[in-house]
Amino acid sequence: MVNRLKTIFESLNKMKAFPDRIAPRWFIMFLDVLIVITSLFIAFQLRFEFEVPQIEIDILKKTFPFFIAIRVGMLLIMKIYAGIIRYTGTEDAVRIIKTTLIGTVIIVVAGMLWNKLAGGNFILPTTIVILELILTSFLMILYRVGVKLVYLEASNPRRNKSNVLIYGAGEAGIITKRTLDRDAATKYEVIAFIDDDSSKVGKKLEGSPIYHRSKLASLLEKNEITELIVSMMNPEKQSKQEVLDICLNKGVRVMDVPPVRSWINGELSLNQLRPVKIEDLLERDIIQLDESSIREKVSNKTILITGAAGSIGSELVRQVVGYEPKRVILLEQAESPLYEFSIEMEKKFDASKMEIILGDVRNLDRMRKLFHELKPDMVFHAAAYKHVPLVEDNPSEGVLTNVQGTKVIADLSVEHGVRTFVLISTDKAVNPTNVMGASKRVAEMYIQALDSASKTEFITTRFGNVLGSNGSVIPLFKKQIEAGGPITVTHEKINRFFMTIPEACQLVLEASAMGKGGEIFVFDMGKAVRIIDLAKKMITLSGLEEGKDIEIKITGLRPGEKLFEEVLADEENTKPTHHKKILIADTRQVKLDYIQTEIDNLLHAFTEQNNDAMVKKLKQIVPEYRSENSIFEKLD
Repeated sequence: MVNRLKTIFESLNKMKAFPDRIAPRWFIMFLDVLIVITSLFIAFQLRFEFEVPQIEIDILKKTFPFFIAIRVGMLLIMKIYAGIIRYTGTEDAVRIIKTTLIGTVIIVVAGMLWNKLAGGNFILPTTIVILELILTSFLMILYRVGVKLVYLEASNPRRNKSNVLIYGAGEAGIITKRTLDRDAATKYEVIAFIDDDSSKVGKKLEGSPIYHRSKLASLLEKNEITELIVSMMNPEKQSKQEVLDICLNKGVRVMDVPPVRSWINGELSLNQLRPVKIEDLLERDIIQLDESSIREKVSNKTILITGAAGSIGSELVRQVVGYEPKRVILLEQAESPLYEFSIEMEKKFDASKMEIILGDVRNLDRMRKLFHELKPDMVFHAAAYKHVPLVEDNPSEGVLTNVQGTKVIADLSVEHGVRTFVLISTDKAVNPTNVMGASKRVAEMYIQALDSASKTEFITTRFGNVLGSNGSVIPLFKKQIEAGGPITVTHEKINRFFMTIPEACQLVLEASAMGKGGEIFVFDMGKAVRIIDLAKKMITLSGLEEGKDIEIKITGLRPGEKLFEEVLADEENTKPTHHKKILIADTRQVKLDYIQTEIDNLLHAFTEQNNDAMVKKLKQIVPEYRSENSIFEKLD
């Protein structure tokens, strides 16, 4: 019978014959009344063990019209007939129980009043009333759920569903499975859970077996799994990495359940599931910060952050405001990004404690006015031109921003008694092969020399590529994937060190708190990652197949680009600190008079707009600067 119904429903579905309501209201009402009568009959039979005494039959004959009137009246009042059965949910079940319960109370109370006022036996036995209540509620809910299941199977048959695994057999895992099960349009069939907890292994959850994480590879081999959903709120980084790597190697798409705080009205929906981001694959253990030292440095102070709307600058702002500064100055020369970021911050931070400044760090008069009026206690200098090929083609602008811009802010910091100045530098300043890296190295040399001649603590933080930053490969690859490809990689062997934006900014704050002045802090970036491997993983995470859905194209190294980045944590040129992820670089230092003169000569070349002269001067100041894949190789 069930199979026959499924066949009929499936045929109707293929014909698009399902209207908003597939049965008229009177028919649903008829079925409900029929259930009420049947339940009453069954209740009598069960109560008297299928031998009902004549006296009870006589009582039933008297009370039956009244009983039916109450039941039908309550069904009409509560509009139980009005629901679309194939969308039956928890609220419908609750309404049915309320309806039958209220009806039962009315029947009992009315019977007792009748007996008291009119006399005579007019009360149904209590046991029968309770049995009828249970049977009616159960059968009315059961047939609605049954119709819903038949409809779901017909409209979305099991054979058309994709097999899914859920990683995490906890509360979030249960909620995720229920979310998939209740959605009529879902194409997912949860065949199993996997979990790190051995005590759960071998049990079933919502009808699906639980396996240990170690069985994941074999599960993927034995079953046609299309997706894995990560439903653990705080999985161990290493365990999650193993799961993601296994899935990517098998071509299985991975989805993530968002944090509970972002669920809409406390409920998870299918639309909230998101693909795992490439950042999750390169995630490392949470950094332990010296919160008290950072708070002491930042709390109740005026903090100036240059390049405040950029990737690093904006994250620094987000983290700094958590330490309760007196005021935060957001300085940025890009109008639209600054406007958008200021709107974001006004929702999270007291607007009266923020100063939104549109200005160029290269403009001495404008910056002097800023320092004079706002009097910052601490400066995070993140403003810079950082795109290697672009700066290689426009060296004068790169030098003007990265060298003169830094010099202007540093000099004004000394002039106005700023306590701490933190320069955000780059690993490309290590044995630079391009104008960008060399210009940042000159900036490092200047503030390191300035530290010895002033009361301001000048600190440099140096790290590699930041995941998701403006101009990094991650946003570029995402756009290329959305456009259908190809994904462009400059060289098959090119690799880079990566760090997430929050991780980089956490380390900047930690270094600023531990610095005494004059140090160049370098961050442990972990292992280098091949860019082509990154591209392949992003393709898989997008649910696509390389070579079939999208192509990877090798374009050749760009001007000034290195094949391999320098290893920052080299034991031969770094010294450890109390923080295992932060080391101090052992670098060549120069006298302040010397570097000031050299920078003046370098900036003089800007007025002549002579790129060769400017780059040649850069190479004199930074002897280790050797151009690669650049027109400036002729100057080496």
